[in-house]
Amino acid sequence: MTLSIILSMSTFALAASISPGPVNLVCLSSGSQYPISKGLTFVTGATLGFIALFIAIGMGLYTTLEMIPALTILLRWGGIIFLLYLSVKLAAFDGQLPQHQPGTAPGFITGVMMQWLNPKAWLASASGIGAYTSGNDMQQLLLFAVLYLPICWLSLGSWVYAGACLRRSISQPAILKIINRTLAILLVASCFYLLSE
Repeated sequence: MTLSIILSMSTFALAASISPGPVNLVCLSSGSQYPISKGLTFVTGATLGFIALFIAIGMGLYTTLEMIPALTILLRWGGIIFLLYLSVKLAAFDGQLPQHQPGTAPGFITGVMMQWLNPKAWLASASGIGAYTSGNDMQQLLLFAVLYLPICWLSLGSWVYAGACLRRSISQPAILKIINRTLAILLVASCFYLLSE
């Protein structure tokens, strides 16, 4: 494995992880509403969930789904329902920063589930594995996963910190409500993207 391949894998991982998507929007929202530690718990779940998905796809899960189209449809609708649920939670936010509700932030398990129901995660995994690994080379797959792990965590964490900066800058409940409703609309839009594929 050459340094140029490692750099290419890392660049791909960064581009796929830091670009906006459903998980990134939840990270931003979490950072704007809850303590950073709560957001980073979600980030850790999302990162580990993604790495598990990445390895599973590399080991043949994607091929299995192509052979059984009903599972793909089930996964798509599961993703849509989950994203709509998160959208409703975002839209219901009243703009008051919930110091007294530390347990309501999206947690570790939500992060894991989101990645398995996230079309962006599936596409990033399948395209990255297809582009940077050859056949069933487990060593290449594991190297790619090891590179992806810190890059994904830091990328998602940066969205949490962006939300925390937003929280410090904008303390008016009406503005925070607008921001969260905008994020909710974007999550719903990602559902339409799922339906159109």
